Amino acid sequence: MNPLVIVGILLAALVFIPMIVTGFLRNVEAGTIRMVTWLSGKTLIFRGPAKSWEVPLLTTGTTLSSKAINVDLDITDQTADLDDGGVPQPIKVRVLASAIVSVGDSDEMIKTAANRFFSKPNEEQINILIDLLSSSGRRAINLLTHDQLFSAKTAVRIPSQSGAAEPGMELAPVRPAALPVATRPMDAEDDDDPLAIIIRKACSRELTDLGLTFNSLNIKVVQSEVAEARRRQSAAEAQANAEIVAAQQTRRAKEAELEAERAISNKQRELEQTRAANAALIAEAEAKRQEAAGRQRSAELDATQIAQARADAERLRIEAEAQARAEAIRITTVAEATAESIRKVNEAIQQGGESYFRYKQIEMLPDIAPFIADALGKARLVTISGGGAGESAAEGTANSITGVIQTVLAAQLVAKNGLLDGNGAAPEPVTAVPVGKIVGK
Repeated sequence: MNPLVIVGILLAALVFIPMIVTGFLRNVEAGTIRMVTWLSGKTLIFRGPAKSWEVPLLTTGTTLSSKAINVDLDITDQTADLDDGGVPQPIKVRVLASAIVSVGDSDEMIKTAANRFFSKPNEEQINILIDLLSSSGRRAINLLTHDQLFSAKTAVRIPSQSGAAEPGMELAPVRPAALPVATRPMDAEDDDDPLAIIIRKACSRELTDLGLTFNSLNIKVVQSEVAEARRRQSAAEAQANAEIVAAQQTRRAKEAELEAERAISNKQRELEQTRAANAALIAEAEAKRQEAAGRQRSAELDATQIAQARADAERLRIEAEAQARAEAIRITTVAEATAESIRKVNEAIQQGGESYFRYKQIEMLPDIAPFIADALGKARLVTISGGGAGESAAEGTANSITGVIQTVLAAQLVAKNGLLDGNGAAPEPVTAVPVGKIVGK
C-alpha cells in the first residue's frame, strides 16, 4: 500500500475521531444537572462538573440548575394568644424571612423537579415557592403565641386534628412528639426557633412533591404593635435603668470621691499630728540640748572658776613663797650685810687699833652722854660680888657700865659712819683713850 495513503488515513483519523467523540460528549458545568433520556426510555443523570454521553437522534438532553434558590417571605397573620379567660385574643404580627431551597439529591427527586417545577417559567417557579412557604409560615404563626414568636427557646400549643388552636390548650415544650406529623421535626435541636421549625416541617411534604428540599429559613424581623409597645416600654425601662445606673455610678463616684477626700483628710490629719509630735520631740530634744549645753557651760564655768581659783591659789602660794623667799633672802642678805659690816668694823678696828675706836667714842660722847647718864640715874644696879679675882663690887659695877657704854658706842659708830654699807670713810688714826677713864671723868 502506498505510504502516502497510510499517512492520509492516520491524519484523517486524528482529525475526525476527536470531532466524532466531541459530537457524542457534552460538558456539564458546575451547578447544573444534565438529564439524558434514550429512545428506550432510560434516563441518565450527570451532575456537573462532568461529561454527559449523548448520541444525536438517539438521546434527548435537559439541563437543570442545582444552585440554591433564595426566596424572600413577607408573612402577616394573627397569633394564637388567649386572654385569662381562655377567649382567643390574637395579635397581628408581621414576619420577614428568607428561605433557601434546592433540588433534591436523589435521581427520583431530580426527575420530579424537572417535570413539576423546572417545567414552569421562572416567575411562576418563584411564585410557587412564595405561596408554599408563606402558607406554611401563616400556619406556624397561627400555632404560636406572641411571646413564642419572640423567643428562640419556648413552647408551642398542641393543635387539634383540624389544625386550629383550641381554647384552654396548655403549653408544651417544643418536642417532636408535640407537633403534627407533617410539622414534626427530625432534627429539632439543630434549630431552636420554633417558627422556623414549624415552617420547615410544614412545607417539607409540598417541597418533596415538587422535587425540592428545604435547606434553611432565616427569620429576619418579627413585627407587631405589642412588640413595638413592649420595645418602647423596654427602651423606656432600659433608659430608666440606664439613668438609674448612671445615677448610681454618679453616686458611687461621688462616694468614692468623698471617700478619697476623707482618706486624704485623714492622711493630712495624721501628717499634721506627726508633724506636731515631731515638733514636740524636736522642741524637747532642743530643750534637752540647751539644758545639756547649760550644764556644760556651768560645768565649764565651774571648771574655769575652779581652775581660776586653783590658779589664784597657786599664784598666791607662789607669790607667798616668792615673798617668803624674798624676805628670807632679804633677811639673809641683811644678816649677811650686818655680819659683813660687823666683820668690816672688826677689821677696821683691828686695822685702826684701839686708838681709832676710842677716838670715835670720844667723838660721840657728847651725843650719848646725856642718855647714858639718865639711864644710869634711873637704873637700880645691884652688884653682887663674890670677891673672886681680887675685884670689889664697885669695880665690877664700873666694868659693867663700861661694857654697856662700849657696846652703845660701837653700835652708834657703825650706824653713823655707814660701815654696814661700806660707804664710810677710812678711819683716821687716833690716839686710844681708855673707856674707863672717860667714864671716870
